[in-house]
Amino acid sequence: MKKVLKLLGYSVLVIIFTAASFAGYVAISGIPTYTPGKVNLKIDVTPVKVERGRKYASMLCITCHLDPSTGKLTGKRLADVPPSFGVSYSKNITRDPIYGVGAWTNGEIAYLLRTGITRTGRYAPPWMPKFPHMSDEDLGSVISFLRSDDPLTAPAAVNPPGISKPSFLTKLLTHVVFKPLPYPTAPILTPAATDQVAYGRYLSVNLGCFACHSANFRSNNELEPEKSAGYMGGGNPLQDESGQLVLSANLTPDPSGLAQWNESDFTRALRTGIRPDHTVLSYPMSPAPELTNADAHAIYAYLRTVPKIHNVVARTERPAVAAGTNQGKTLYYHYGCNSCHGDSGSGVGDLRHATQDYPTDPQLEAFIRHASSFKPGTKMPEWNGIIGESEYTPLIGYIRELGRTAASSESSQ
Repeated sequence: MKKVLKLLGYSVLVIIFTAASFAGYVAISGIPTYTPGKVNLKIDVTPVKVERGRKYASMLCITCHLDPSTGKLTGKRLADVPPSFGVSYSKNITRDPIYGVGAWTNGEIAYLLRTGITRTGRYAPPWMPKFPHMSDEDLGSVISFLRSDDPLTAPAAVNPPGISKPSFLTKLLTHVVFKPLPYPTAPILTPAATDQVAYGRYLSVNLGCFACHSANFRSNNELEPEKSAGYMGGGNPLQDESGQLVLSANLTPDPSGLAQWNESDFTRALRTGIRPDHTVLSYPMSPAPELTNADAHAIYAYLRTVPKIHNVVARTERPAVAAGTNQGKTLYYHYGCNSCHGDSGSGVGDLRHATQDYPTDPQLEAFIRHASSFKPGTKMPEWNGIIGESEYTPLIGYIRELGRTAASSESSQ
């Protein structure tokens, strides 16, 4: 018996030593690097491809890579990356040949987007979406947009405003769970839009709906999305621009999900950010005005076919504001403006320049009410009928206060 216990003790020590050694190796080596593949890819950049590429980039790339301070895709701090993954900054993807992707070949960009491996072999962090299912035509369109003369992609010789610091968890996951995806060996075609369910699945998979709306990032299956734990059942803990916890919604046709939503309800929420009960979706779920009604109808048709999951997901509670806080700031948080714009007013869309863009209060109020009339394609919801009539004046006052604070800070630097 003593011999057995002794052997058992040695076995436990070996396991502990092995685990400790592996943990030390992970901590020191960081995120793995790989040998990048070689892909020869010729793309004829046409206005049609650039426009379609911009449509996808607006939903998949611009939100994360657009730095409000440069007005270009030069990278920024990703405030919505869960703290357990560390601190992350997106990269410069402008046409700059040194700081951006201007010197990358089409094949190198395609290989990164498909597999997650850069041309230097660095593995992209797990929160950067990969596109193993995107059709060759649509992937080429995204690359065409990055090659275009769009102001967002204009060469900018700047680095992101900080350095990414992945947590131990992120390093560990990239060693044991998140691995590079295989580059496709056969052509990938876009399903016919006339096949609503197939086309809706194609859109939802390539827009990454399952990534956020399944149980959690760690158990997602990028190659076979439907095998992700809790597929489309929601509850994945996310963060908004204020660092507030946001649980992803249940998108299955269960009563705890979208069973009570009709096609029009879903289309309005997806394209404008307004739910059937006239509340506004919380970031990181952004409206997708780039999608047509037909696109939204196809996604809805597909979601009606996924297995039901009963999972009641609590709505995000707006942060409490200290007693005595001015009414404008209270409204700013009550309506979840901080969800997208952060505590300082910058965030995804920079409110701090509202004073220059809309010099008078009636002009700014008109924009808040009907943003898309001023900026077609904007992700700003139309707040007309949601914000109370008497609430615009104090809210606008607070927005202007954010602008003055930002201007004062910039002038003192």
